[in-house]
Amino acid sequence: MVNEPALKKLHGWLPMALGVLAVVVGALWTLQGLDIVTDSRMSGTGIWAVIGPVVAIAGLILIILGERSRSRAKRAEALAIIHQSPLGDPGKM
Repeated sequence: MVNEPALKKLHGWLPMALGVLAVVVGALWTLQGLDIVTDSRMSGTGIWAVIGPVVAIAGLILIILGERSRSRAKRAEALAIIHQSPLGDPGKM
């Protein structure tokens, strides 16, 4: 366990973090496009009311993909630990 790389534990966090950022930015752009958030050059411009939800949905997809990647890595790590233990292989008993 000491020699394992630290990056293995961070598997899937980058897409999730980018996804959260995209959801927040997409929501802001949507609110600006709908002229709910004012005092901006983007306020009241209808194209941002379309681009914002697209970016937010892309962010949700990134969050889902990151979570699936993390759970897959956790499953693989758990299986590796089971196979390393003497109880995991009936032939070693």
